Amino acid sequence: MCGIYGTTITYSENQVKDKLKRTAFRGPDKMGWQSYTKNDNTITFGHNRLSIIDLDPRSDQPFTYYDHIHIVFNGEVYNFRNLKTTLIEKGYTFRTSSDTEVLCAAYLEYGEQCVNHFNGMFAFVIYDEKKQILFGARDRLGQKPFYYYHNGTDFEFSSQLSSIQMYNDNLSISKKAIGYYLTWGHIPDPYSILNEVQKLKAGHTFTYTISNGKLSTNCYWDIDYKGETKYKGSYDEAKETLDGLLHSAVSMRLFADVPVGVFLSGGIDSSAVAAVATKSSNAKVKTFSVKFNDAEYDESQYAQAVADHLETDHNVIHCDYNEGLNLIENFSHYYDEPFADSSAIPSMLLAKHTKEQVTVALSGDGGDESFLGYSRYNWARTKSKLYDIPYPIRKLSSNILKHVPNYKLKIVAEGLKAKNRNLAYLSVMTGINLSYVKDAEQFRDIDDKFYLDHSHKNLLERISDFDLKTYLNYDINTKVDRATMAYSLEARSPLMDFNIVEFARSLPTDYKFQGNNQKRILKDVLYKYAPKEFFDRPKAGFAIPFSRWFREDLKDYVLSELDDESLKNIPNINIENVKFMIKQHMDGSWNRYPLIWKLIVLKQWLNVQGKGLTIK
Repeated sequence: MCGIYGTTITYSENQVKDKLKRTAFRGPDKMGWQSYTKNDNTITFGHNRLSIIDLDPRSDQPFTYYDHIHIVFNGEVYNFRNLKTTLIEKGYTFRTSSDTEVLCAAYLEYGEQCVNHFNGMFAFVIYDEKKQILFGARDRLGQKPFYYYHNGTDFEFSSQLSSIQMYNDNLSISKKAIGYYLTWGHIPDPYSILNEVQKLKAGHTFTYTISNGKLSTNCYWDIDYKGETKYKGSYDEAKETLDGLLHSAVSMRLFADVPVGVFLSGGIDSSAVAAVATKSSNAKVKTFSVKFNDAEYDESQYAQAVADHLETDHNVIHCDYNEGLNLIENFSHYYDEPFADSSAIPSMLLAKHTKEQVTVALSGDGGDESFLGYSRYNWARTKSKLYDIPYPIRKLSSNILKHVPNYKLKIVAEGLKAKNRNLAYLSVMTGINLSYVKDAEQFRDIDDKFYLDHSHKNLLERISDFDLKTYLNYDINTKVDRATMAYSLEARSPLMDFNIVEFARSLPTDYKFQGNNQKRILKDVLYKYAPKEFFDRPKAGFAIPFSRWFREDLKDYVLSELDDESLKNIPNINIENVKFMIKQHMDGSWNRYPLIWKLIVLKQWLNVQGKGLTIK
């Protein structure tokens, strides 16, 4: 895990150092850079290393293999030891015990198809000196970030946007991206908050030809949205297969030359990971959870119960108002783009204190998308039947219900306006009432709607695919990467192992969701290791009490941050609607904290990272 950087643009050595220093928190163990010149073309690579595997300086980056292969690499290739054995049999030699060197050898052996041999989370760039190309890739599910600037000739890339932004006078803020952010709470790939910088899509490779500045991208992995791969075995056989896949995924991710722990919330996903980790490790497993002072948000007792049963070395991190406020004030420094998932704050607190004991932490992320765990999937299974009613009747019902003075009925009224199930689900994901966004409907329309509109699967499977390509990638992975890397902690997610993801998508829907039983098969695997009664409770999110904080402790802060003058400087919003919604939150008539948090984050970014840039 680390931060990578590279450019074909001529910067001074001090400027390159500054770009690396900006994101040194991603890799504080070693900062390195190297320039390579051939045929009057100079490539500069930079790297901030967080040492995880082979701590020796021989594995520092930029790394050179066989004299002409140069690499900067962020992440891990978990299956590198097996891959290394195969490559040794093919005649390759190695001088380190790192996965970085194995990645280079795999590129020499398999060319651009090397990515199909990697099981991991990664973003890397190889400078092939003989071919005079840059070749790079991002992992299948987008766990590791990759930003790039390409103006038709020059090329610059980085793990975080801020490095590219420094010393580049050709950048502007994207008004369109702000519209996406206000609608979704994050900025979907391939866009970034800057018009001139893009993100490489998950599951894609790129090739940049140095001689002519041409850049091409290619999709090397995608989900089976057509449903052509179907599991034929029994439920019990599937359960055993999943158990085996989970053991394999966890075991690979426990390997490191530094201390490893597990994030444990007490929910299904993290408990399954923790349980398998205890079975796969010879040492006592360290687990970590967050405790909130606000009882409504505190579920630490559930994590403690699971930890006691599994006999882990459990650590409870206390989250309080003052520490949360400090993180809010520095939020944009680590997230680089506007990002409105408020659970980033407790995620950062968890990472900050976990890092005091371990350098790697396993998480349960990815389980809800693959095993149909979100509460909105239950909505899709039941309430979506409303969309069998002809649209004119639903529209008439909506016009009647919206006048009823009832919070839930007003939401139903808004939802009934959607013309079909797919559009209704988009409304669920973005928030039904987007009256505060100018021309909001155009921003609900994103490329990844493809997985809703063109799949041959049933609705539950379609929205599961859509969430994997969108919410998991753009929200969850961004949140976890930035929150953990802010404190130089590596997060690994066994349930995002592509073998588990592909297997889950091959299963019949009722293996995952039967009756009211969501995540059925994953639960049944977990129940081999922990009592069922531990988990007989409603699903909870990783939330922070912003709703109360914004109305009480942080009320003055909110009103000063979002005063009339500040709102005038925020593009794409309907100011009067925003002011009305803030008033609703303060008088307690409606919970508008998601909107308030979105605006506070956006304003902070515009004032700091966006200062001096034109919006267009």
